[in-house]
Formats: sequence, C-alpha cells, structure tokens
Amino acid sequence: MVRNIEIMAPVGSYESLMAAIQAGAGSVYFGVEHLNMRARSANNFTLEDLREISRRAGAAGVKTYLTVNTVVFDEEAETLKRIIGAAKEAGVSAVIASDLAVIQNCRAIGMEVHISTQLNITNYETVKFYAQFADVMVLAREMNIGRVWEISNKIKADDLRGPGGELVRLEMFVHGALCMATSGKCYLSLHEMNTSANRGSCLQSCRRAYTVTDKETGAQLELDNEYIMSPKDLKTIHFLNKILDAGVSVLKIEGRARSADYVKCVVECYREAADACLDGTFGAEKIADWDRRLATVFNRGFWDGYYLGQRLGEWSGNYGSLATKRRVYLGKVTNFFNNISIGEIKLETGSLKPGDEIMITGPSSGVMQTLVEEVRVEMLPVDEAFKGAYCSVAVPAKVRRSDKVYKIVDSSQVTSQ
Repeated sequence: MVRNIEIMAPVGSYESLMAAIQAGAGSVYFGVEHLNMRARSANNFTLEDLREISRRAGAAGVKTYLTVNTVVFDEEAETLKRIIGAAKEAGVSAVIASDLAVIQNCRAIGMEVHISTQLNITNYETVKFYAQFADVMVLAREMNIGRVWEISNKIKADDLRGPGGELVRLEMFVHGALCMATSGKCYLSLHEMNTSANRGSCLQSCRRAYTVTDKETGAQLELDNEYIMSPKDLKTIHFLNKILDAGVSVLKIEGRARSADYVKCVVECYREAADACLDGTFGAEKIADWDRRLATVFNRGFWDGYYLGQRLGEWSGNYGSLATKRRVYLGKVTNFFNNISIGEIKLETGSLKPGDEIMITGPSSGVMQTLVEEVRVEMLPVDEAFKGAYCSVAVPAKVRRSDKVYKIVDSSQVTSQ
C-alpha cells in the first residue's frame, strides 16, 4: 500500500486556504484570474496573491498547485507566459495543465507539471507519453479501480519516472461534484449560452430541471422529477482503502467554488480516513462517523462514481444542497481578548444563546467551530443576546476583527429560499 498519501484541497479564498491547512491538507490547488476551469464560478485569486499563498502554505509544509487547465488560444500566449512566470517566481510547487502549450511553457522554465483530468487519461500508454512532461497524472473520473491498479503496477514494473526523477504518481478525484460529460469536457453551456465550460465559464445548464416534450403530440414526460443531467456528488470515503490499494497517492477533493467550512470538513474526514487505512483502524464505525460529518456540508446527495464498475450515473433529485446542517449569518467579530481567549461579536441579525453552535471564518482565521457555553452582554451573563447587541463568547483560538460569525443549525430549521 502507498505510504505517503497526499490530501489535495480546493481553495478559492484565503478562508479556504487557511481551512485546508488547519484540516491537514498536504497540498492545495487554486486558480488565478482566467485560464482555469473555475474562472467564472469560483472566487479566484489574482497574480498578486501568489506570493502570499505560497508563503502561508509553505510555512505549514503544504504544496501549492496552480490550475492553468483550460483550452488556450493564440492571442493568450503572452498572458499564459505571464501567469506561469509569476507562479515560478512566487514559488508555486506545480502547474496543473491540459493544453500542450501550457505544458511546454512550464517545461521551458523548469516548472513542475501535473496532468489535469481534462486530458482524460485512461490507459498506461498515455501515462508513459505524458511522463516525459509531468510528475503526477490525474486519471479520468470514469476509470474503475481495477484499471487504476493495472496502470499503477506497470508504472512500478517499468520504473516509470517523471522529469523530477521520482516514480510517476497517480492522482484521483475522491470527493465532490461530478460532471455529466467525460472528465468534464462538456459543451452544453457553450451550445445553450455561448459560454464554454472548457474555458472555465460553465453556467451549469445540466444542474437545471427539464421537461421532455414530444414534438408531434405535445405530450410531456415528468421523468420522476429527477435532474436527469445533474449527477450526485462523488464520495469514496467508504472504499478509500481500495483506492489506496490500487496505488493512488494523491487524493483530490473537488470544490474550489464551495465554502471554507466545506473544505475543512471534507479534508479532515479524508485525512483521517487515509491515516486509518495506513494504521489498520479503517472500519465501519469510523466510516459511519465520516459519512455523518460529510453530510453536514454542501452536497447534492452522494454516489460511488464509476470507480467500482457502475455503468450508469445516479442523478440528483433536487436543485442545490442536501446538507444536513446550514450556516445562518449572525454578525462580525469586533474584538478579541487574547489573554482570556474571548471574542466580542456584534449581532447583525438573529440571536445567540448558550448551547448554540457557531462558526467563525476569516482570511487569517480560517474556519473555527465551537459550542457556546456562555454569552455575556456588558460583562454580565445572559440567557440570550439579540440583534444589535455586542456580546462576548469564549473561542478556542484567535479570531480577528471583521471575521464573519454564523450559527450552525439543522437544515430543517432553515426556511427554503
């Protein structure tokens, strides 16, 4: 079994970056401006952020991967060189690429390359070809574990090494959104709305509900109210041991457009699961706990993907998230008293009382969750603090002014919007 397992976390903000570091990620991946597959949907960083991302991640021993994995046109050649050059100068660990122009530009300046899932790698001959350029290969999400195992064994048997001199590493998506198209190579958004998914501008037409109409009779089919092109989210934590046994060493989590608490929860669960696989404690009781926790953050329902040989997808039955927990915005941190670890919060909406679970997020604080034991207003304990009040609560770690504060509640308590 592979002994060095890297949990690769998606980050679209500094809050997510800090959450990934806090949760034990081995690496983070992100985009800057355009030329990445979440250029439209995620809160992308700018080139000026690259140094700070590298500094924060590097201080924690976390690798940084810049996604430059869209289709690239000739008029973008200079932009491409500028982005890759800035990444190299900032100390970014590697670039995730699919276009040969990106790969060649990276190799020209000695920048490490990882092959994106957009290239749809499904066989060993393709792995051998790209090994001349890249150290890590992201396999297609439509692969089954048996084929992954065969590729991994051939890499070892042939002693196949990338430009960095190490054995080629295999990477697989293990959690998050799936696309109806092979490895995300979709043209539906381009066809319907003239915005290309392959240029990072997917408008997620597949996530909508559709009615099928017979053009001759006008009869309509309801299709059991399912969103017939919107797959449920991938979840592999219950068979992660099989993925590791197949020789995968990088576990990639999807979700650059998702919230920082999603990043922290998912990374924590998969870090724990990978460690449990390695130390022999992986089992039903732990899986049940990870399943419960993963269900609390954004998801469209879960299925196994194609890794176990399933021929057909499982489609979402509704639009949006099926998370069992929701965040309700309360207000912002206005002060922090370091010597007693107390945070002062201005309640801009709702109320706060002992027994409530809160989440605090910020660009430097990352994500912090805690159960409120006592609420004080003007130094005195109260049963409940209401909108407009400045209240104080104990927090487990440092928070900063302007950090956002949320109450965590069961989804059943939140009115549909």
